Amino acid sequence: QLQLVESGGGFVQPGGSLRLSCAVSGFTVDSYAIGWFRQAPGKEREGVSCIDNIEGNIYYTDSVKGRFAISSDNAKNTVYLQMNRLKPEDTAVYYCAIPAARYISSYDSCVDSDAFDFWGQGTQVTVSS
Repeated sequence: QLQLVESGGGFVQPGGSLRLSCAVSGFTVDSYAIGWFRQAPGKEREGVSCIDNIEGNIYYTDSVKGRFAISSDNAKNTVYLQMNRLKPEDTAVYYCAIPAARYISSYDSCVDSDAFDFWGQGTQVTVSS
């Protein structure tokens, strides 16, 4: 069955880096788009980045452009989110998810959590001095 398992979260000082992993089972990362979302306490879930190997698209929300990089490894069936120059406002639980439509055709679709119907359990990222 479908399964998404996030890992790689932790505590880091501002300016530091983390790499999140989303290990996939039940399908291959080149057959579905995968999105990363985050949710901070008291805030709505926010779309961070998507990779769509079907359509060949990658999207980032403006607040992480130039700092975060999404990638996939077909051999490991894993999607990564490399997060550099982390800021306290990046503190959140990070989730990976797959869309009901399997692909993502636009930035708006990438950041719309309602377009995604299967989610991992999340991994906590805390950025603090």
